[in-house]
Amino acid sequence: MTQHVIFAAPFFMEATLRFLRGAAHLPDVALTVVSQDPEDRLPNDIRAVIAGHWRVDDALDPQQLVDAARSLESQFGRAISYMAALEQLQVPLAMAREVLGISGLTLAAARNFRDKSRMKDVLRVAGIPCARHALVGDRSSAEAFVGRVGFPVVVKPPDGAGGKGTYRLDCAADVENYLLQSPPNANDPTLFEEFVRGTEHSFDSIFVNGEPVWHSISRYMPSPLEVLENDWIQWCVILPRDVSGAEYEPIREAGYAANKALGLHTGLSHAEWFRMANGSIAISEVGARPPGAQISSLLSYAHDIDFYKAWPRLMAFAEFDPPEREYAAGAAYVRGQGRGRVHSIQGIDEVQRHFGSIIVEAKLPREGQPPSDSYEGDGYIIVRHPETAVVQDALQQIVSTIRVELA
Repeated sequence: MTQHVIFAAPFFMEATLRFLRGAAHLPDVALTVVSQDPEDRLPNDIRAVIAGHWRVDDALDPQQLVDAARSLESQFGRAISYMAALEQLQVPLAMAREVLGISGLTLAAARNFRDKSRMKDVLRVAGIPCARHALVGDRSSAEAFVGRVGFPVVVKPPDGAGGKGTYRLDCAADVENYLLQSPPNANDPTLFEEFVRGTEHSFDSIFVNGEPVWHSISRYMPSPLEVLENDWIQWCVILPRDVSGAEYEPIREAGYAANKALGLHTGLSHAEWFRMANGSIAISEVGARPPGAQISSLLSYAHDIDFYKAWPRLMAFAEFDPPEREYAAGAAYVRGQGRGRVHSIQGIDEVQRHFGSIIVEAKLPREGQPPSDSYEGDGYIIVRHPETAVVQDALQQIVSTIRVELA
């Protein structure tokens, strides 16, 4: 029996298309798509297998998501799932599912994951370690928070994603400049956070029917905030092969507890966390969606499965077969040096000569393209090997060798 699944994708971006392509392979499913992009912008292989497409003016508008779903359901039957990989869609999509009577992440849970201030309130009540924070809507609140926690502090939108609008303030002058450039607004407050010092990692986990069934841990080298503050830094993400050790028990316990407290029943979550010098941990934030920065690809390579297919199956049918971690995997992110457009790329031959046998995927910038405004950079190289030390050494040498010159 064919069942109807709806995938919401505001725009057909590369990462979104990978998950959409995975959903298109679900067995016995009539897959339909809701998007602001017209159907003819879909790659031919996806267009050939989807059952339908409905265009909306604003895919973040819950009512338009509801209207689109009802129109598609009138053609293809009642939907069993209404999914989206994009962080910004989680709340409006939960609102739409609630109206439509489609199961999935609840509206309360979606708000817990999306609103970073609300998230930390929930985590603190549950006794889960996280950075101190405050929603700041006026100057006095900003100054009071800084007075309590000291410098540095981090400021960000409460509903931010991908590090956009995130800054570190190191002194009183930084705070004053920030408040002058971005005056506090009670109707649109800013999230002020304690700056946590330590090594930054991620914790990806899958829950099925309220129970954790799988997890993964990665490490950022250096932290995304440092990358955001220094547009010349080339950085890495590494997934060690073995994440079963006792050193990871604190984040396993806290990560699973965080997801339960926030309301994840069935789905994949992505948490950012820190390990401090004294060995303690603190969770930075958690998203109820697949990870970005090629981490879904790294998960695929490390476990020898296709996570872009596994995630839609999880969301549609609450099914996931926990895989073994067969490899260590990592991504090296390359970023343009200088100003202007991409002029040349140095070091490719040397990297290929030394690491070609373990490179499994690469996307390098094209000559003439403008530099990316994302912390993910202008391109990446993914490597994998059964030994973690081999992968870590390769990543460090790649970012030391490759140079993307702008002019």
